[in-house]
Amino acid sequence: MESFPKIISVDDHTVEPAHVWRDRLPSKYRDIGPRVVRAPLKEMTFVGGKFAPKMGAPGDDGPIADWWVYEDLHRPLTRLDTAVGYSRDEVRLEAITYEQMRPGSFSVPDRLADMDVNHVQSALCFPTFPRFCGQTFTEAKDHELGLLALRAYNDWMVEEWCGPEARGRLIPLTLIPLWDAELAAAEVRRNAARGVRAVCFSEIPPNLGLPSVHTDAWDPFFAACDETGTVIAMHIGSSSRMPSTSADAPPAVGSTITFANCCFSMVDWLMSGKLDRFPDLKIMYAEGQIGWIPYILERADVVWEENRGWGGVADKVLRPPSELFAEHVYGCFFDDAFGLRNLDAIGAGNVLYETDYPHSDSTWPKSREVAEAQMGHLPRDVVERIVRGNAIELLGLTEDGLWAGPGA
Repeated sequence: MESFPKIISVDDHTVEPAHVWRDRLPSKYRDIGPRVVRAPLKEMTFVGGKFAPKMGAPGDDGPIADWWVYEDLHRPLTRLDTAVGYSRDEVRLEAITYEQMRPGSFSVPDRLADMDVNHVQSALCFPTFPRFCGQTFTEAKDHELGLLALRAYNDWMVEEWCGPEARGRLIPLTLIPLWDAELAAAEVRRNAARGVRAVCFSEIPPNLGLPSVHTDAWDPFFAACDETGTVIAMHIGSSSRMPSTSADAPPAVGSTITFANCCFSMVDWLMSGKLDRFPDLKIMYAEGQIGWIPYILERADVVWEENRGWGGVADKVLRPPSELFAEHVYGCFFDDAFGLRNLDAIGAGNVLYETDYPHSDSTWPKSREVAEAQMGHLPRDVVERIVRGNAIELLGLTEDGLWAGPGA
């Protein structure tokens, strides 16, 4: 495909530099807020969808790693956080230091250089230490400190990661305090006032001990997003549970069915009534792929048509779910030839492209080649929409695909 459009990736990741909270929290909190320490790894497992690391004491045997420490949480940097530049056979479950990761994981100039190598113009980045929707701060005991830490992250995201050095090529994605919907709404409006158009949320909040989207508990947050044009971005794993089948299932089982949480979540939203109540609300599913969507829409429409009388949705879901999907929902993919062969059943306007840099699934540095191979049968204008046009419209970017900065 000649002159393939420059990619706008709606799902990349940042590995937060060690200074984020050290520099931005009030001085009295710097010794108890999130901080990095170097210590040995005692043990680490990832079985049945559960990640369980144990930090050793100084002088213990074990590989040395950089650890985020915050209250009772000890979380090491891992090779799965930043696997680009390594062959697939070299990517293992191991703890690492900052020096052992590709600098583009945490450094803006290096990230832009790696984007250039990968034919990527702009990128929206999810967090690492806070986890995909800020669960780290929600689970903390001290929510006063948690709120300060969350706002510090958002300030770093807007002012530094997406600051002048990024030249509009990094698109801000912020967090909310999930424990309080009114505070969440205020944080959405605070960030929208400086041009932020996307916010993280959990795919399945009850898995975090939070209310479901079927309640009214989230309405202040949804209303703020609806009013400000802020997209609700849900990443696989943002419910702190990756899909699996049993406690002893190897990670390969979960890796094959990572889309399942997105599937469950989308049905929740389509049957919640929220997309009728908040007509301008937009939601997107990062890293969920798209090949599963056509059947779910078909089945949801059948259930709505045939079973809504006893299914508990007759009085709140006022239109077929497929119509709601077309107006409100975006699927995101990086490697889904099957989904692209069935694009007509999904809708070219409801699909976004991603590269997942720097994770182990990332198509970097060959995202363009993967896209060309899988999209070769599509018209040029459809390819343009998928790899950049839809993202420009959804995220309020400039015509050139850049974030316009504070006040945008």
